[in-house]
Amino acid sequence: MKTVNIKPFHKILSDQDLSVARSPLEILQVNIGKLCNQACLHCHVEAGPKRTEIMERKTVDRILELLEQSDSIHSVDLTGGAPELNPNFRYFVSQCRSLGKEVIDRCNLTVLYEKGQENTAEFLKEQKVQVVASLPCYSKTNVEKQRGGGVFDKSIEALRLLNSLGYGKEGTGLVLHLVYNPLGAFLPPAQEKLEQDYKKELKSLFGIEFSSLFTITNMPIKRFLRDLERTEKLKEYMELLVNNFNSQAAMGVMCRNLLSVSWDGQFYDCDFNQMLEMRVNGKQKNLWDIKMLSEIETQPIVFADHCYGCTAGSGSSCGGALA
Repeated sequence: MKTVNIKPFHKILSDQDLSVARSPLEILQVNIGKLCNQACLHCHVEAGPKRTEIMERKTVDRILELLEQSDSIHSVDLTGGAPELNPNFRYFVSQCRSLGKEVIDRCNLTVLYEKGQENTAEFLKEQKVQVVASLPCYSKTNVEKQRGGGVFDKSIEALRLLNSLGYGKEGTGLVLHLVYNPLGAFLPPAQEKLEQDYKKELKSLFGIEFSSLFTITNMPIKRFLRDLERTEKLKEYMELLVNNFNSQAAMGVMCRNLLSVSWDGQFYDCDFNQMLEMRVNGKQKNLWDIKMLSEIETQPIVFADHCYGCTAGSGSSCGGALA
């Protein structure tokens, strides 16, 4: 990150006597590739159609071996890129489900209409996969400003398809969460209130239903960082995050019970650290260095100034607001 004169994140934890330590692992988040059919402005992964990083079958199999030995990990959170574009996606999902793990698919919605994905939605239903779908606004103009032309209409079409299969409908057990990202250098609004607005607007305009809304703060790294620098808003945004530091959110950060695995099998404390190549405890630990995933629980969490993004305001995690 370009140097900005703010109090280092580890210092604010120390000043407020906050001990943010790891607890037993519950969620394994796996980036199975950076290939994506979109190239969104806010994407901290810098995913896109030209990326070639794809998790191989041997890496998937090693993850499955370790998951089979873990009782504490209940959920496998698949992300990318567009995770569905990995040729091992369906194998990975079905094997995780056979191990009794919940599976989350972070879906950009439009991928469901890519070549070869014609029955992906039906597969997700069959495996009872939780879908976490990106929809940064219920306004076409705002969505396409962030994600590109034509994305909004395809996203609405995909949500209708998921609804027709039972996703987002009460009593079906098929969970459909939506994700909101701010369109600029500001914090998300209150999650509960925004969820009400989303449900009202999407239902009235398009007949769409969903389970809940996650509000996620844009992290000052990668594409969004460069946009902040280009528009000369980096200092202003970092000061906003620091001035809104929330100790309650800090104690609930996702890196306490989540472990992130990259497409090539390296371990990180979170998806954001992964994109900055900040490995667990600063070491190059990978899937083949350990015998059990629980070995990571003894390692301290690696923090840096981008962590202010997870602890500002109501906080932010892959599951939405924290406080």
